[in-house]
Amino acid sequence: GRPKRVVLPADAVLASAAASESALGGPAQWVLALPVHYIAGLNVLARSLSAETAPVAVRGAHFNAEAFIAAARELSDETPHATALVPAQLATLLDDPAARDVLRGFQAVLVGGQATPGPLAERAREAGIRVVRSYGSSETSGGCVYDGRPIGGARVRIVDGEVQLGGTTIADGYLDDPVLTAERFVSDDGIRWFRTADAGELDGEVLRVLGRRDDVIVSGGVKVSLAAIEEVLRAQPGCADAAVVAVAHARWGERPVAIAAGAPVDDDAALAAVADALGAVGRPERIIRVATLPLLPSGKPDRRALAALAAAAPAG
Repeated sequence: GRPKRVVLPADAVLASAAASESALGGPAQWVLALPVHYIAGLNVLARSLSAETAPVAVRGAHFNAEAFIAAARELSDETPHATALVPAQLATLLDDPAARDVLRGFQAVLVGGQATPGPLAERAREAGIRVVRSYGSSETSGGCVYDGRPIGGARVRIVDGEVQLGGTTIADGYLDDPVLTAERFVSDDGIRWFRTADAGELDGEVLRVLGRRDDVIVSGGVKVSLAAIEEVLRAQPGCADAAVVAVAHARWGERPVAIAAGAPVDDDAALAAVADALGAVGRPERIIRVATLPLLPSGKPDRRALAALAAAAPAG
C-alpha cells in the first residue's frame, strides 16, 4: 500500500510511556521481543527510559520460547517484569511449559499489533498470566487503549462507526504529506483526533473494535466483515491460528477464504459454525491448511502472502 512516515513528537512518546506505567501498576524492567523500528518495540525503549531500567532483548533471528526465557533470566529481581508481544508470540510461549512459568511472574504481558483471539487471551489468563490487550497505532504512539479503556490522557469516540482516538499521544501527522495528514487527523473543539479507519462501538466506556472498515467485502451485494468471520472461526477447534482473506469470484464478486495452521479437527463443523453465526454469506468457501501462517517481521499475518495462497489453491 501507500507508505507513510509518522511524525511523533518526543512529548507524545513520553506521554505514552507514562500512561502505560500508570496503567500497569508502576515501573518495570522489560523484555524487548519486538523490532525497535515498530512502534511497539520503540515503546519498550521509551518505557525503559522512563522507568530508568535496562531492557533485555530477545536474541536470535527468529522468535522462540528458549530465546525469550534466556532474556527473562537476565532481568533483575529487584524490579517487576513486563513484555510486549503480538498474538503469535504469545501463542508460542503458551505452548512451552517453562515459558508459561516465566510469564506467570510478570507484572503484565501487553498483547497488541492485531486483534488478539479471545480463546488465546483466555488460555493465558487460565495459566495465571496477566494479559493486557493493547490497542493503538504508530499515529497514537502505540497502544493508548488497554482492555478497551483509554489510558492516561487518551480519548476515544465513535464517528459514523469509525474509531477515532485523541489525547496527548497523537502524532503531528505524516512527513511531507499534508493531504493525507488532513484526511486522517481532524480537529474538533480544540482537540485533535486520529481517524483509525477501524470500525468499532462503545459499550458504556469500553471500546470494542470490530475490524478494519476496509476489511469489509461485498459478496453478492451483501457486506461481509472478514474480521467477524475470523473471530468466529478462531473459536472453533483446530482453527485458533486462522486468517480470512477475500478472493475474486465469477458469480458473487468476492468470497471469503480461510487459511488455518495445523491439522484439521472438523473443518466442516467450523465452517457451519460461521454460517450459523453470520449467515451463509459469511461462510468461507473453504479452509486451506498450512503448517504455519506466513507472517511479517512484526509478527502480524502477511495478508498479501495469504491472499496469494488463497488465489493459488484450487477450489473444492
